[in-house]
Amino acid sequence: MEKRKISITIDGRQYQINEGKTILESCKELGISVPSLCYLKDISSNASCGICVVEVKGAKSLVRSCVASAADGMEIRTHSPAINQARIMNLQLMLANHPKDCLMCDRNGNCELQDLSSVLGVRETPFDMTKPVAAKDETSLSLIRDPNKCILCGRCVAVCADVQTVYAIDFAGRGLKSKIATYKDKGLGNVACTNCGQCALVCPTGAIVERDESHHLFKDIYDENKVVIVQTAPAIRVGIGEAMGMEDGALVTGQMVSALRRLGFDKVFDTQFTADLTIMEEGHELIRRLTTNGKLPMVTSCSPGWIKFIEHFYPKSLGHLSTCKSPQQMFGAVAKTYYAEKMGIDPRRLVVVSIMPCTAKKFECKRPEMQSAYHWWKDKMNLSEKESFFDVDYVLTTRELARMFKMTGVDFKNLPEEDFDHPLGISTGAGAIFAATGGVMEAAVRTAYEVVAGKPLPDLNLKVVRGFDGIKEAELDVNGTKLKVAVAHTLKNARVLLDQIEEGKSPYAFIEVMTCPGGCLGGGGQPIPTTPEIRLARAKAIYQEDEEIVVRKSHENPLITKLYDEFLGKPGSHKAHDLLHTHYVKRGRYFVKD
Repeated sequence: MEKRKISITIDGRQYQINEGKTILESCKELGISVPSLCYLKDISSNASCGICVVEVKGAKSLVRSCVASAADGMEIRTHSPAINQARIMNLQLMLANHPKDCLMCDRNGNCELQDLSSVLGVRETPFDMTKPVAAKDETSLSLIRDPNKCILCGRCVAVCADVQTVYAIDFAGRGLKSKIATYKDKGLGNVACTNCGQCALVCPTGAIVERDESHHLFKDIYDENKVVIVQTAPAIRVGIGEAMGMEDGALVTGQMVSALRRLGFDKVFDTQFTADLTIMEEGHELIRRLTTNGKLPMVTSCSPGWIKFIEHFYPKSLGHLSTCKSPQQMFGAVAKTYYAEKMGIDPRRLVVVSIMPCTAKKFECKRPEMQSAYHWWKDKMNLSEKESFFDVDYVLTTRELARMFKMTGVDFKNLPEEDFDHPLGISTGAGAIFAATGGVMEAAVRTAYEVVAGKPLPDLNLKVVRGFDGIKEAELDVNGTKLKVAVAHTLKNARVLLDQIEEGKSPYAFIEVMTCPGGCLGGGGQPIPTTPEIRLARAKAIYQEDEEIVVRKSHENPLITKLYDEFLGKPGSHKAHDLLHTHYVKRGRYFVKD
């Protein structure tokens, strides 16, 4: 239904706009600058900051434009002495309680509070600090919260509640004692946080940031006794360019490989290789479940935030999860067994680094279940428990990698393109599309169809599961068998499908769930900002890479075939199960342990 047009006047000019929008939304669509801090498109507009005030003719006081609806005949001013004074005073009040350590802050140069201070010309504040200095929350393996940098905009609360429905953080206290807190102040690491990092992605000031491991990694890179290899997730090649000053969604695969070599990594590999491996294991697991009356629907397991979500909130449904590890963890297990053995490297000397768009991967790599390689080597090398090691040693976000490039003076834009190393750097288009919501489903169908039907899939592009709709579904004809499948991104949408499962009403055989909006390309470790428009640009680049790769089906990756022939045997073999599959745990609904 077409919305009614209304007429409004802004700064002396008349405009025709659609009815039903706020003043701030109307201004943004018209290209009229109105500063704001707490507003987050389609998610948060709690009017807490007071920065977006405007004058409306006839109103008794200044109006907060993020919550005031535009009305027919309304006359609005976005700039005036009174408006500027109000904005400056509100900003000064925030700055009174804000640390002045910008030079040492992770968000220096990319901080909305800093930018706004510059725009409004605020260099000092006449107000005294009213809040005591608070301790940092460093309980999480993925994220660090600094309450002293919090301006109470509420963006993190909104995204955690309305996008993810996790409610790990919320407002607490009143007046001068107001703060953002976890349940009973236990800290993010001790409550039902999924580590998705969307809070860090939307925070305007750096009050929530990823746990930075780059300085520790540098020590290992420079240690001549260690062999340091790196894997890069599909979403990194469409995100890192942005962080290095290039256009949104720039596809920079070759330059990224080149830059990683210049950081000093001994080998540069591709997580897309083990994305293909995941498809082989997951696809055959699905076929087994379908043919042996196994538990359906089977749900994908490569998104660690989603895994922790179901462990906390839907433990009864854990049996529906695929037992496959994520591509990141499969890579670590394969690198420290197959690759280490093949190259004659002591696995204790091998350091595996992951570059991921996801803060939850930092938690995932430290799960006690993720030590498959150690258990494989334990008897062979007579290793003690004290010599145990994880399959993946470090996980760095896209943002951390960008800081490493800048720290070492890498001229990213002008680097030549280089190829990944063998044997763990060869992948297919199916591996590439893991970055986008619907990509795992599409990749799985490409392989599962041909394994079952014994003939080529008529069309490799399963466009019905692409795009950013919250829940997508499709019915597939696999050699005469009709299979309903579904794809969801964000944990809010995952809840819908899980509720169907627990009510016994799910019509699907296979479900893909990604934690973050848009999938991994919208992960909590990606460059800031990450807007819907930027996610779209990244997705376009991902599908472009899929089209450009000669081999687009996981089961046709020659080095995956070689891995099975030389080491794993076949999909689902005993060795494959030991190294590439895992189990899950029931966690508390509010605390990690009730």
